[in-house]
Amino acid sequence: MIKRKRALATLLAAVVVGSVFVGCGKGSSSGNSDQKVTINLGADPKTIDPGLNSTVEGSRVINNVFEGLTNLDKDGKSVPGVAEKWDISEDGLTYTFHLRDNAKWSDDKPVTANDFEYAWKRVLEPNTASEYANQMFYLKNGEAFNSGKATIEDVGVKATDDHTLVVTLESPTPYFLSLTSQATYAPVRKDIVEGNTSWTLKPETYVSNGPFKMSQYKPKDTLEIVKNPSYWDNSNVKLDTVAFKFLENESSALSAFKSGQLDVLPSPPAAETPKLLEDGSAKAYPYIGTYYYNLNVSPKTAENNPEAAKALNNPKVRKALSLAIDRDALVNQVVQGGQKPATSFVPSSVSDSEGNTFKSKDYYTSSANTEEAKKLLAEAGYPEGQGFPSLEILYNTGQGHQNVAQAVQDMWNKNLGVNITLRNVERKVHLDEMKNESYLIARDGWIADFNDPVTFLDILVTGNGQNRPGYSNPEYDKLMDDAKKESDPSKRFELMHKAEDILMNDMPVIPIYEYSNVVCVNPKVKDIYLSPLGSIICKDAHVEK
Repeated sequence: MIKRKRALATLLAAVVVGSVFVGCGKGSSSGNSDQKVTINLGADPKTIDPGLNSTVEGSRVINNVFEGLTNLDKDGKSVPGVAEKWDISEDGLTYTFHLRDNAKWSDDKPVTANDFEYAWKRVLEPNTASEYANQMFYLKNGEAFNSGKATIEDVGVKATDDHTLVVTLESPTPYFLSLTSQATYAPVRKDIVEGNTSWTLKPETYVSNGPFKMSQYKPKDTLEIVKNPSYWDNSNVKLDTVAFKFLENESSALSAFKSGQLDVLPSPPAAETPKLLEDGSAKAYPYIGTYYYNLNVSPKTAENNPEAAKALNNPKVRKALSLAIDRDALVNQVVQGGQKPATSFVPSSVSDSEGNTFKSKDYYTSSANTEEAKKLLAEAGYPEGQGFPSLEILYNTGQGHQNVAQAVQDMWNKNLGVNITLRNVERKVHLDEMKNESYLIARDGWIADFNDPVTFLDILVTGNGQNRPGYSNPEYDKLMDDAKKESDPSKRFELMHKAEDILMNDMPVIPIYEYSNVVCVNPKVKDIYLSPLGSIICKDAHVEK
């Protein structure tokens, strides 16, 4: 019976793959050009607007079709992008970027400094409602303008001519050049974007300035990009086409990879991962990120579910839930992709420009501390789980997320005596419910925007667009504000260590594991860059004939 079920599951997966890839031919590298690569994104991105995106799925598209002032090379160093050079003032507050003369948009119009000024101020404009607006708070008066305390003219970014952009910062920011390579800092055209909320949905209006441009977009199916003939470095781009597929079912996606219909498959099924790693079909790449659970501590929870709020607003309950999780068992028996148990929020792979690792302590053991967890839950008024409200874990479609949720559900039931339900939704719904704080517990993850602890700790600052738990602690906010203004590296780390101490004591998030980027790549695809920041960069990639 078991064998018959497996055979049926395999057959159904093959049928699904076949229906999704009708017309694809024998494999993704066949057809009009051998220089084509097909990549699975998993979920259809919620948005591919550089100023609005906050997901890995979206950035994997954006970083191939847009280019910022700088790029990051394979060593994580800032190299010229649209800006061919820049000057930094002695006090570290003023950056003058000199744009290259031959930078063009995909409709062949020149990229100007005004495009960057407009794009950055658009992110800060309150009506834009960008979840990444805080990324622009490094600009002089950026936060003040976003909160209505300054005018748009006061913001520290100014195009002095078509090829010169002068940027003034609130305080010296050693990683600012890294920020200018991020999707949020990409330029967009005012004449394209203004008044057109659907500009990202059609090739005619999705005007971009990177190595590739959109050629077709079929929501929930395929987003295809092609070589951009107007790109300034077009002669070094070898691929003609990159097709992004949206296969959320991991088994179907793996079948598509094995049949040659996918060339790049991030996050294969957890059950298959050990075998794929062993036979070389998959490799584990560095990935700077933490997989965690949000605990909704916002006032909305008290309004909608008082009993749940009473439990979730008690730090002893939150710590008990964290301590009752056996992270060793999760990474070794459930996710099985080379992940590391997360015993802090900032992952151990984060370092400074000198290579000094930020992580200095474990806030709890990687195995479950059931005795302490039970004690804390009893002190919170729920001995052996008695009277504990029914809570729900929200997670987005994906077998891996389901496996983790089921394992955590079982651990909390066995170790604490509490009952937890699970709810699976598609990715866009998952993101909306977290943004609206209309959940109790939700799976989440954060991949570094750049290699610095501030990219993790900053998201839990009061009012940050990524602060899904609705967490607020003035002391934490003050430490993070001081850290962002501190230029001395050791003092910066000291301030952020104190901030993480507060965070892990309050526990609005429960770190589960440190990511490992397990990816299946067709051996014919060469020089594709799987960034530790989550991007899949195709600029230098090619298909070996």
